[in-house]
Amino acid sequence: MTTRRALLQAAGSLALIGSNLPRGLGAGLPSGAIASQRLEAIAGKRPLIRRSERPPNYESPLSCLETATTPNDCFFVRWHHAGIATVDAREWRLKVSGEAAAQSLELNLEQLRRDFKAVELIAVCQCAGNQRGLAEPHAPGVEWGSGAVGNARWQGVRLKDILARVQPREQALEIAFEGADIPVLPHGPKFMKSLPLRKALDENTLIAYEMNGASLPHWNGFPVRLVVPGWAGTYWVKQLTTINVLSRPLASFWMSTAYRVPKGKYPVGDRFISQESEASTPLIEIDLNSVITNIKEGQQFHAGRPVEIRGVAWDSGTGIRKVEVSRDGGQSWMAATLGKDLGRYSFRTWRSSFTPRVPGSITMMTRATNTQGAVQPESWVPNPAGYHNNIIQGLGITIV
Repeated sequence: MTTRRALLQAAGSLALIGSNLPRGLGAGLPSGAIASQRLEAIAGKRPLIRRSERPPNYESPLSCLETATTPNDCFFVRWHHAGIATVDAREWRLKVSGEAAAQSLELNLEQLRRDFKAVELIAVCQCAGNQRGLAEPHAPGVEWGSGAVGNARWQGVRLKDILARVQPREQALEIAFEGADIPVLPHGPKFMKSLPLRKALDENTLIAYEMNGASLPHWNGFPVRLVVPGWAGTYWVKQLTTINVLSRPLASFWMSTAYRVPKGKYPVGDRFISQESEASTPLIEIDLNSVITNIKEGQQFHAGRPVEIRGVAWDSGTGIRKVEVSRDGGQSWMAATLGKDLGRYSFRTWRSSFTPRVPGSITMMTRATNTQGAVQPESWVPNPAGYHNNIIQGLGITIV
């Protein structure tokens, strides 16, 4: 099991703002990924690990994930296009229509807040490519470490309540979404995603206008975004402007070509049948995972003194049953103490402690088990885009 996750984690604490990371921290990564791996502050955010500037893709240092909900100013940033709109909330409109809808609707932000029941939900948002940079063999794409994920308290309205106003027809199959961001090149593919009707009508699928009790940050989709708990962040369309009710599968680049995995290679929970082909299937759910958030690769501790280990675990919405910690590279495991359960879509915090007796090197590991009995895996099933990399990672510390 690789320890490169821990090397990337260390980047969040050892780099200086605007300077390259210390030599060796990008071991095993492509040269371009190493060059992009630096802490950088963008407007309204603490320094995050820069993965790319255009479009802006910034990863949260794992120390940002130490609490059950991730602070807005430390939440990761993921965009597909560099043409990100600066939206005036007074001018923003959401248009809802489609050839499989009986009515059409246009809402401003005040109407969205006033005319629909407000609901709250704590849920993990995770980029589909989280931990791609740790994949062996290497996979091309944004070279994320383990911090392209965050957990927030989302407030907004149920998508199904808005769809009820436009009355989807019997032949309605998918609901399609567009945001305000645009491609830099004239003929670039507009970012468009869809959901099967049943997922769009799920009571937990929201159009959110608040994040942790405040308006959505610009970088995280102001003024509203889609929230699809349990599903990968690619479906969580930001700066949402248009909703279309379709009687046929959406044939956008971001559905038909991108965010797909070979069919039959991975355990299937939820499915998006109308978007499946003979060879591939859409990447849908986020994976069972756990990380250590308070210890850095190479950190030193003293023999005879207690060492506390903290972290978070999550999955696609089954819920976390247990987290285990290993202090000997996976040869033996001990149960950690779980924190408060904030809901099945939320991070679950955990903690463990031990007192090392003799000097030497220790490889720490953590693994999660969900309520259905699935266990975080030890090996990765490769795919061309580096998705589904949720394997147990190692983190080396030294006892002196």
